[in-house]
Amino acid sequence: MVFKISCITLLFFSLSCQSSKYSGPTSPAEALNGFVLDENFKIELFAAEPLVQDPVEMVIDERGNIYVVEMPDYPYQPEGPEGKGRIKILLDRDNDGQIDDAVIFADGIKDATSVQPWKGGVLVTAAPYIYFMKDTNGDYVADEKEVVFSGFFQENQEAQITNLRFNIDNWVYAANHGRSADVLFSGDSTQTPFKMQGADFRFRLDKGLYEPETAAAQFGQALNNWGHRFFTQNTLHIQQAVIPWRYVNRHTHLPSKKAVKNISDHDLKMYQITEAPYWRIERSRRRQEKYDEQDLGRIEYVDNHFTGASGGTHYGGDLFPAEFQGNIFTGEVMGNLVHRDVLTLPSDEVTYVARRGEKEQQSEFLVSNDQWFRPAHFTVGPDGALYVVDMYRQHIETPLSIPEDLKEDMDFMRGSDQGRIYRIVPKNSEVKLDLNTLQSAQSTENYVQWLTHPNQWYRLHGQRLLLERQDQKVIPEVKDIFESNEDERARLHALYVLEGMNELTPDIIKRALTDVHPRVREHGLMLAESCTSCFEDIVVSTADPDLRVVFQSALSLGSIESEKSIPALAAILNRHVQNEWMRIAILSSEIGSSVPFLRHLATIDFFKKEDASRTGWLEDFSYVTGNSGKNDRITSVLSVIQGLSKPFIVSGCRGLSRGLKASEIEINDNILNTMDSLEEIDEKDVVEKIELLFNYFSSASPDL
Repeated sequence: MVFKISCITLLFFSLSCQSSKYSGPTSPAEALNGFVLDENFKIELFAAEPLVQDPVEMVIDERGNIYVVEMPDYPYQPEGPEGKGRIKILLDRDNDGQIDDAVIFADGIKDATSVQPWKGGVLVTAAPYIYFMKDTNGDYVADEKEVVFSGFFQENQEAQITNLRFNIDNWVYAANHGRSADVLFSGDSTQTPFKMQGADFRFRLDKGLYEPETAAAQFGQALNNWGHRFFTQNTLHIQQAVIPWRYVNRHTHLPSKKAVKNISDHDLKMYQITEAPYWRIERSRRRQEKYDEQDLGRIEYVDNHFTGASGGTHYGGDLFPAEFQGNIFTGEVMGNLVHRDVLTLPSDEVTYVARRGEKEQQSEFLVSNDQWFRPAHFTVGPDGALYVVDMYRQHIETPLSIPEDLKEDMDFMRGSDQGRIYRIVPKNSEVKLDLNTLQSAQSTENYVQWLTHPNQWYRLHGQRLLLERQDQKVIPEVKDIFESNEDERARLHALYVLEGMNELTPDIIKRALTDVHPRVREHGLMLAESCTSCFEDIVVSTADPDLRVVFQSALSLGSIESEKSIPALAAILNRHVQNEWMRIAILSSEIGSSVPFLRHLATIDFFKKEDASRTGWLEDFSYVTGNSGKNDRITSVLSVIQGLSKPFIVSGCRGLSRGLKASEIEINDNILNTMDSLEEIDEKDVVEKIELLFNYFSSASPDL
């Protein structure tokens, strides 16, 4: 008898130890009490289970429909063509500002992650597809469903097509984490797969256009008031897409396709108040032992460092105090917190800087003591509130990255019947989400006025709806907004409404190029690329006091395939050669990497100064030349650099050698060795070696 009791006691103790490894759920009311939020704000429950379960995104359309994407299959991929994914429409039946009902708009979707309003329905990412779904009879249930795009990567739920965002330039952008894809567009009758790799995605359904975009956003894509793009990746919580794909891939010979920058000035550090889960503590301990055994000098952080950053979202609302407007809010699902970044773009910089708020140097905008709090995404509503989408799970990590023995005590589906959405507003705010007002504002005239609203939600929806409706009667009023509205944001939206309605003229573009605000001028340059009479105006922009405008002028001049661009591009390079982004912008174009461009630089004394920026630029330029494998270009470059000082000759030949090696073109090893060894050769012997190289490439066969 004693033996049996001992066994039962031991069994109970064992089960208790296992269950105590991981905390249980809290009620929505308890969760609210566990938040520590910036003192200027209050947090309210907007919706909770059973009305929402496993939410990963929420979007409010122009009619006040609140779409919530649910992902109950995570972290497992269901077999077969269907899953348990849902899109719901949340309803506020009594218009008190809180959700009291929900209707399933679409069900049985595999890996649905994101929606974007479009033509009375929504575009939906659900790898390998982007669908269009629409309710045509007013019952909140989709009865129209069609595939718009197909062929996207679908093997990993944490790296799929997602985060659809309509941008100010009339394109819809999607995060793709750089995954390879053979994309098919339903509007293309040829059905030729469009191969994509190392890129995100963007498209315009109004014009049937689609193309790669600078990567790689994972889950979180923020577009600010000026259309600049920022994205989230697990450990790098905020990166900027500095150069769009269409520029940095104009030719295939750049030494680096670098187009993204981690703009955080505080890197991985974060401040959670929850303890790390048992599995993470144990896994980190094991990893650290291996690092120490191998003497790698590497640290495996257990907590307080970004590892699960998600859902970076730009606050473009008008309800928050001024110092919070334009901030980017990012969830950290492993740290159970919301991080805030304050963005600045100095006039003498090309890239932004993301810094902590003044009072958040060692704290976060919002933290929770609940380990189940998983802030996966955010949305800014028409009321200006920030909505926090909480997937609410016991475990959020993919099982693929956890040792098998540690998974024995883990239920990855626990919490799949739960989920919360919170609403953050200033403490003194009595503003509520009034959906009835939206439902009564469905007119083209109202949409024109939305372009001038201080809340980005209205401006973007108004622009999109005018683009969809193509009502020519509004053009005079839109032109008036562009020409005379005091808000530069309104002017910019009006400019792109005119673009989307095919009403741009050279006069309108030139007016944008001389706008008092640099961000409008920046977009004017993009639009001027297709304006044949705007060339001289673009050249004038190369001397703009705002460096970002100068940067765009370099990109735009490079899109105009004319040697007339050479003097202006050379002047930019000469003034800003220390800026790596300016060097890439110029080198990315055919004209900016051409031999005539190099010759022109020699005539303006670009090579008189032997600093690292100039020799480094020449090395990269020569790399492009060598990588092209064209004999005439190589010999022409050699003829120019042989008249320069030795540091430039060394850099030029080193770049040629690197480019040739990377091209995998067969070439004499002695020639490559000569190029690589010029630094060790006496200066008087360098001329002889250059002549040898020149003769070799002059006499070599066309394919080297």
